[in-house]
Amino acid sequence: MAQLGGQPVIILKEGTTRTRGRAAQKNNIAAAKIIAEIVKTTLGPKGMDKILVDSIGDVVVTNDGATILDKMDVEHPAAKMIVEVAKTQDKTVGDGTTTAVILAGELLKHAEELIEQKIHPSTVISGYKKALDIALEYLKNIAKPVKLEDKETLKKIVMTALGSKSLGFATEHIADLAIDAVLRVVEERNGKLVADKDSIQIVKKIGKSLLESQLIHGIIVDKEVVHPAMPKRVVNAKIALINAPFEIEKTEFSAEIRIRDPLKIKQFLDEEARILKEMVDKVVSIGANVVFCQKGIDDVAQFFLAKAGILAVRRVKSSDMEKLAKATGARIVTNFEDLSEKDLGRAGLVEEVKVGEDKMVFVQECQNPKAVSILIRAGLERQLDEAERAFNDAIMNMITLIDNMKYVPGGGAVEEALSLKIRKEAAKYPGREQLAMMAFAEALEAIPRTLAENAGLDPVEIITELRSKHEKDGIGYGVNVFSGKIVDMFAEGVIEPVKVKEQALKSSFEAAAMILRIDDVIAASRKKEGKEKKGKEEEETSFD
Repeated sequence: MAQLGGQPVIILKEGTTRTRGRAAQKNNIAAAKIIAEIVKTTLGPKGMDKILVDSIGDVVVTNDGATILDKMDVEHPAAKMIVEVAKTQDKTVGDGTTTAVILAGELLKHAEELIEQKIHPSTVISGYKKALDIALEYLKNIAKPVKLEDKETLKKIVMTALGSKSLGFATEHIADLAIDAVLRVVEERNGKLVADKDSIQIVKKIGKSLLESQLIHGIIVDKEVVHPAMPKRVVNAKIALINAPFEIEKTEFSAEIRIRDPLKIKQFLDEEARILKEMVDKVVSIGANVVFCQKGIDDVAQFFLAKAGILAVRRVKSSDMEKLAKATGARIVTNFEDLSEKDLGRAGLVEEVKVGEDKMVFVQECQNPKAVSILIRAGLERQLDEAERAFNDAIMNMITLIDNMKYVPGGGAVEEALSLKIRKEAAKYPGREQLAMMAFAEALEAIPRTLAENAGLDPVEIITELRSKHEKDGIGYGVNVFSGKIVDMFAEGVIEPVKVKEQALKSSFEAAAMILRIDDVIAASRKKEGKEKKGKEEEETSFD
């Protein structure tokens, strides 16, 4: 509401709240800091887990930053921006979600201190941007190259990503499966190596243990063979992928056939059977012995297919059909007339297998599959879900590495190296921006500090020793949370893809900059929704 010549002018709807200036900034920064504090204790191999219970009572036990924030019902608009940081980090590189959120929270915490010293938010953002550019440039210089043939280094990178997961004795097995899966689907496009996550299917079934999870050189179709008389196992399979109904389609408009002569009924039914037999004969004529159909398969067609000794599966998901095409080399056909021998895919074995309580069709032993499957087994449903998240992280870690083929040390080593570099460079920038750059350097040290805190170590002692080691011996030194000592992370095998760190730095800076630019929060009223809900409840009560 504003005053115009003594007359009030109503601009916003009744009930709308508005927070301006310093109060708005304080509110937003406080909300972001709270989100960062929630995930802080999950960082590193000694990080703790969170138990999340949703509105219908479903329980999730995890220490994955992205999952924790995704499952939380966050209300505050600034807090939602921090949640977006975690989601972006997870989708882009699959790892470093907790790091990104902690960094964003620390950048805002230090920015708040600078704003209290009468430094304008724009100056703080400008200083942060200069510090970010220095960090990204230095990151490229300290990164070491790796080759796909160097399986040992690849395993160290994936094991670092899995270090904080609750996988116990199965960590190494899961790392091996993830590496093999990604290396199977790597292909060259325009002279560059590329791995597509959609080419790796993850199927989870309760039962057995994590150590019995396996990689299938092909695809698992979560369906069963349509007819009991069909073969349940086909060796040297020739596979037809059909995206057309194996049945007589109904007309799009309402139609009625009136048959007055009883003999004509048999002719009508015989004609239907003849059309379906023609479809089956077409499949038989090209030499197919396995059929995956995206649409339905008529009972009569099932009988003819079983008689011809063909294994058939119906209503296969579109995504599974695409993966089958990649794995077997088959072409998805949308018309029976177009079906030819060159459209068939090949697999060494197709069989129906009972996994747990469900029957599934395994298409395996494909010669050069460009799509593979990982079957995850575990004794507990919560463990199964956590294993799936671990596989996703490990696979994304490998895909991220293939995109850049460079790695940096973990254990807070790279953050400390960047912090010291920014401090040295900040001296060249006079004025208030220098303070913001120093604050950025201080924020980076939150990662090794948090690792130390989560391991029950003295953070002050760790940080001072870490700085000393970096000054004397180089960039590889980080926190060993198990021994409580500062050691060379390259020698320890604690290494991470450089892209993970790059993305964490960029995402956290962008989120902090966006929140710092906000000086006005206008929130619409929610009273109407509340009244409607109350009215509904009163209606239900009176009805009872």
